[in-house]
Amino acid sequence: MIDIAAIKARFDTLAPVLDERERRLFAASEARAAGRGGVTAVSQATGIARSTIDRGLADLRSGAVMSSTRVRRQGGGSKPATETQPGIVEALHDLVQSAIRGDPEAALLWVSKSQRHLSAALAELGFIAGQKLVGRLLKHLGFSLQANAKTREGASHPDRNAQFEHINAEVKAFQVAGDPVISVDTKKKELVGDFKNGGRELRPKGQPEPVRVHDFIIPELGKVAPYGVYDVAANDGWVNLGISHDTGAFAVASIRRWWHLIGAARYPTAKRLLINADCGGSNGNRLRLWKRELQVLADELGIAITVSHLPPGTSKWNCIEHKLFAFITMNWRAKPLVSYLVIINLIASTTTQSGLTVGCQLDQTVYEKGIKVSNAEMASLNITPAAFHGEWNYTIAPRPPDG
Repeated sequence: MIDIAAIKARFDTLAPVLDERERRLFAASEARAAGRGGVTAVSQATGIARSTIDRGLADLRSGAVMSSTRVRRQGGGSKPATETQPGIVEALHDLVQSAIRGDPEAALLWVSKSQRHLSAALAELGFIAGQKLVGRLLKHLGFSLQANAKTREGASHPDRNAQFEHINAEVKAFQVAGDPVISVDTKKKELVGDFKNGGRELRPKGQPEPVRVHDFIIPELGKVAPYGVYDVAANDGWVNLGISHDTGAFAVASIRRWWHLIGAARYPTAKRLLINADCGGSNGNRLRLWKRELQVLADELGIAITVSHLPPGTSKWNCIEHKLFAFITMNWRAKPLVSYLVIINLIASTTTQSGLTVGCQLDQTVYEKGIKVSNAEMASLNITPAAFHGEWNYTIAPRPPDG
């Protein structure tokens, strides 16, 4: 087994007195002595690139160790692209931002655009960046490249990527205008009571918190349906904790409560509101009750409400999932949700280092299931489908007052 710690110790001792060429030869010598896997081990121990070590090995094999005395001066060589091309990192980040994929609860981000395509896109913006440079910059930004492929989220709609681009453009336009953009969804329902909750927390050794063996609902406590509203620009979340059915009326009521409690004061001059939502659930794009209730809300507030739904099969990539719900889940891990008050306090105490704050209120309204919306009611809606996939993208404007 290669002793990486020993290699690092030898390198740290000699590095201050070695020039660039001598460091390269030292690393190559260590790699050759280590045998199989030596280049990787030395690179990890010293931080010297594998390509540099390979050049050193080539020097050792060719006998060029003594034939050259030329050493590049300190600070010599090409300037990094981030210095010679200001703004390239920001431009690359904007290009991949709308194509982010992967596990929303993981720290690692994935992109579905290839390095070749990103290189070409940067060239169109006036930058010079080959695929290797794009790869290094992506790694610096915390991204990992992923090939385009179907995943377990379901079949890929042919216009899925185009819809994400459309949503990204809409979000930017609303934010530039100073209008609110919110991401909404219902977190999975939770049993209320002393039930097991996933995860672990610190407790005295040998004293785990006792919980019920079976997850049978407690009738007097029931379940809760946390409907979240995440303000994209403010990095602020709000949760309406419902104890009834998760319906289209409940979804819009949650947005209404958020607006009156937070949105109206935060955006006093807003003339429109953008909602990003899944294609299914209580805010599904085919749900008539959702659209009817949004029309009622638009009439009440006097502002146009634009909705952009995520493509089918991509609900876990909704912004609210990895910006709000993931942190709520982490905050209440291993804590039995024994009462409404406990749940509200756990949600409201959720914070992140990036400044996330969360509010939560209990909604005791009973929302009926099975409400039908007639064709005549649908015809009365002041709804304008977008030119691109009007079933996913539409605007509901306030109706003129009667008379």
